[in-house]
Amino acid sequence: MNDPASFARQAVERLRAEVPGRAIIAASGGIDSTAAALLTEKALGDRARAVFVDTGLLRQGEVDRVGELFRSSGLRYDVVAASDRFLGALAGVTDPEEKRRRVGTEFIRLFEEEAGRFGADRLVQGTIAPDWIESGGELRSTIKTHHNVGGVPKGTRLVLVEPLRDLYKDEVRALAHHLGIPEPNRQPFPGPGLAVRVDGPVTAERVRRARVANAIVEEEVERAVEAKEMPRPWQYFAVLLGTRTVGVTGDNRVLGEAVSVRIVDSVDAMTATAASPPRAVLGKIAERITRDLAGEVVRVLYDITDKPPATIEWE
Repeated sequence: MNDPASFARQAVERLRAEVPGRAIIAASGGIDSTAAALLTEKALGDRARAVFVDTGLLRQGEVDRVGELFRSSGLRYDVVAASDRFLGALAGVTDPEEKRRRVGTEFIRLFEEEAGRFGADRLVQGTIAPDWIESGGELRSTIKTHHNVGGVPKGTRLVLVEPLRDLYKDEVRALAHHLGIPEPNRQPFPGPGLAVRVDGPVTAERVRRARVANAIVEEEVERAVEAKEMPRPWQYFAVLLGTRTVGVTGDNRVLGEAVSVRIVDSVDAMTATAASPPRAVLGKIAERITRDLAGEVVRVLYDITDKPPATIEWE
């Protein structure tokens, strides 16, 4: 995409042609889906309805942040609270691919219900090129199933519309800047949310720990960036590992969980390089996580693996 303005005009024309009736928009608050939502609303007006789902798997303060983003972008939207539904669907699941499939299925079933209320037969998604490439599109092998591609169940009555399908993340950011979306360069967040940042079983308690650890990583990295101690990375987050490890609290031996911190630089999300943050920043992250989650998390690790061979997210 060489010209975001030209792309936006053409996308609006295509959306009007592809959606003769009504559509709902899967709006997660990320750059991809927000750009798709704004283009759709521009094309369809009140024939489009953006739906933001609170899955219970979101980052700390995400519902309020997304609401502010949508309001400042001028996007009309509805919020659906569904944390019990998603946590229930993930109960007892440890396989990463199954997590993604179940989240994808639950999203579609929920959107089918919302579409029925709105009288829509189209679902607009912010799918971009890395999503379908990693999900095994175009005869490629599957790296990981994205909930909005391989996680979509067969037999859904909704027709999927993907106006950003051929764009890469750097192109979407340029488009977002053109559309006036606030913070077009903010870091990505996976569609399945903290379900894929909780290695092993997904429970409300383990999601809470991952949420606290993730917030600390974001806060400390952003503080260090503002203090010019390090450049702003592409993505920075915490993963609650599925292993138990020995720690010490006072004079007592305790058995707790471990967290891995992941900070990477990238351009298009197809490849990534592990960043080298200052040791003091990592030390502060470790100190805060083990203090705020005392007795629950007793060890913090730093992931130095590039993509490839690793993916950016752990699961």
